Amino acid sequence: MNQKALDLFEKGLSCSQSVFASYAPIFGVDERTALKISSVFGGGIARLGQVCGAVSGAFMIIGLKVGGEDRESKEHTYLLAREFIRRFESMNGSILCKDLLGYDISTSDGLQKAREGNLFKTLCPKYVKDSCEILEKLIDL
Repeated sequence: MNQKALDLFEKGLSCSQSVFASYAPIFGVDERTALKISSVFGGGIARLGQVCGAVSGAFMIIGLKVGGEDRESKEHTYLLAREFIRRFESMNGSILCKDLLGYDISTSDGLQKAREGNLFKTLCPKYVKDSCEILEKLIDL
């Protein structure tokens, strides 16, 4: 699955789409639907530089795996999400896109600098890969 996410990212899909669409079919969500659902989370949620899309994609998979309506399943989901964050932050220092890239891509200047630095091609594949590795270990995919 890890390679599929990287392949999707290299094809031009966002980090959130790449992670979510790689695992969603396991849970009965077809790839096309997964791409639609996750499309808004790229660039740190609509390119606002907030939570990294690769992290958001992983959160959606955690929800599909263990989420539910009852209190117990919600608490378990939150626990896994917090552990995911702990691991991702220990590897990368933050879960925020603007921190990970070093630029606020919600501004035209920040987006231009990130593009000029080729950061989406040099840094973001690592975040996709890290998210997949954490996810696979955390929820046994």
